[in-house]
Amino acid sequence: MFRWILGGREAQGSVEKSPVLCIGEEQPKNWFTELQVLKGHFDIVRFLVQIDDFRCASAGDDGLILVWNIETGERLQELRGHSQQITAITTFTCNNGVLSHMLLITASSDKSLSLWDPDTGNRVQTISDLQSSVKCLLVLERLCVWVSGGGELCVWSRDFQLQCQRQNHSDTGVIALIELPKNCIAAAMDKEIMIYRLTVSTDSSLSMSEIRCLSDHQDQIRALININDGLFASGSHAGELILWDAVDWNILAYEHILWEESQSPAQAEIRMGAPKPSEMSIQHLTTNGKLILAAVGSGLYVYSILTKTVVAYRKVAHDSNVLHTMLLSDSELMSCSEDGSVRMWEIQDLPLPAEPASPGFFGMWTFGRSNKQSGPSSKKAAEVPHIRTLELTGDLIGHSGAVQMFVSFKENGLVTCSADHLLILWKNGERQSHLRSLALFQKLEENGGL
Repeated sequence: MFRWILGGREAQGSVEKSPVLCIGEEQPKNWFTELQVLKGHFDIVRFLVQIDDFRCASAGDDGLILVWNIETGERLQELRGHSQQITAITTFTCNNGVLSHMLLITASSDKSLSLWDPDTGNRVQTISDLQSSVKCLLVLERLCVWVSGGGELCVWSRDFQLQCQRQNHSDTGVIALIELPKNCIAAAMDKEIMIYRLTVSTDSSLSMSEIRCLSDHQDQIRALININDGLFASGSHAGELILWDAVDWNILAYEHILWEESQSPAQAEIRMGAPKPSEMSIQHLTTNGKLILAAVGSGLYVYSILTKTVVAYRKVAHDSNVLHTMLLSDSELMSCSEDGSVRMWEIQDLPLPAEPASPGFFGMWTFGRSNKQSGPSSKKAAEVPHIRTLELTGDLIGHSGAVQMFVSFKENGLVTCSADHLLILWKNGERQSHLRSLALFQKLEENGGL
């Protein structure tokens, strides 16, 4: 549908695009038939955050935060102040008792934190000279505080005053934060998830205590997400997906996603051992409360929270590692990759047996805390009941560099950001044509016709 209109697409590796995943010019289920290129950044754009129904902010390695109108593609504000790359960004709601106002918090490699007003472009607050760069941010609306994670874990008040902090014992620092029930937070660092509880004393001071260390992962944790008030999930570099109870922090399910290339009997003797770590690393997790979508290497895996099984998969969904995913519904999803593509998928029943998979592809899964070395015997994909496949329904090709992430504005469009320094605003062409027609007729009526 779209060719590489913004520059040559460089190969991301020796792997050629699989002909099975090619999709023709006719893509009836792909409604993104109109695009608009948004320019303003001059380095990799890594982050997008939705401000409201018609605005988003982008940030990346140039240290800029740009605010956009996604209806028109207009650049509304340019927030300057950081001297190095942005490492985290989140929205922050400020309530004055009558009205609520959306602000932005940003963190940078220059070891500073800033609070911005996206309406005016002003920097409202700033914190400089931190001991280390902040890698993640979490706003706790119930406690009217926000948390920054990196080399230290810090809790801040709404007016940017430090409430309490803890030094981390991990060299990697905190890479992800989520909120849990009972004023608890989970912080992922290296192979562990630390559970902290925040306590408000009678004099309104805040304290933070470490109450549990979850050390069940065998490799570095790459993704941590909330599912609902009672569940959260984590994924590791070794392809481990763990489902946790959010109240007592016990393991509810353990899935080890692991695969090797199928080999003919003649090749069996020279078969390499374990797959490359990049091929099974869980890069990103997303959920709609019923399903978990895991980006594993260049593949996609859909995991049912109810049945605690993998219900659909595509071992090779992109030519390179998948960086970001989204569940549009219980049967539709999207993904973007280092190969520069954004793809739409539909979960469908298998007309034929599933793709060949080695023993251990779905690994072990158990209920409750268990010894992960002694689970049920591994199952081949074809032996897993009710397994389904992911069929490619749309290919959004426009970026010439790795697509870092995307944000959906539902019927108003989709925004993608990339290593090519660009944002692309994807629109439903049919809807846009209809809106332009309505606007034209309205203008004619106002002017008394032709």
